[in-house]
Amino acid sequence: MSASPTKPFTLFYDGACPLCQAEMVFLQARNQDGLLRFVDINSSQYDAQQLGVSCEAALASMYGQEEGGELINGVAVFGEAYRRANLPILTWIFTRSWMMPILKPSYSFFAKHRHAISNYFGPPLLRLAKLRYPNAHKDQIH
Repeated sequence: MSASPTKPFTLFYDGACPLCQAEMVFLQARNQDGLLRFVDINSSQYDAQQLGVSCEAALASMYGQEEGGELINGVAVFGEAYRRANLPILTWIFTRSWMMPILKPSYSFFAKHRHAISNYFGPPLLRLAKLRYPNAHKDQIH
């Protein structure tokens, strides 16, 4: 991916998923350079027609978009988000081509079953994220 980590990157996430919310709280707390933007696909901020991705498609896979750039989805979104959140180890992991045979099917499984997985792990991880990062406010994550 040739995206520049100096351009803002918007994450389109499922705000009905506590595990997804916990990840966004974590990333918001790491967003010191203001390079990440967050849009809940279940909110009025999400415009499926303008983006060209239906809500159903956005629920099936994580989407992100660099300002003025093309839309990307799946595992690649995490590499771009972690790069902008200054998380070099996670960036490295999520951008290695040799990791894709593991990451892509793992992410596909998670995306397909995220509500069941999130119902179990999500609430405690979301509480932990909010306790650990109290300055990552919901109003900053749309």
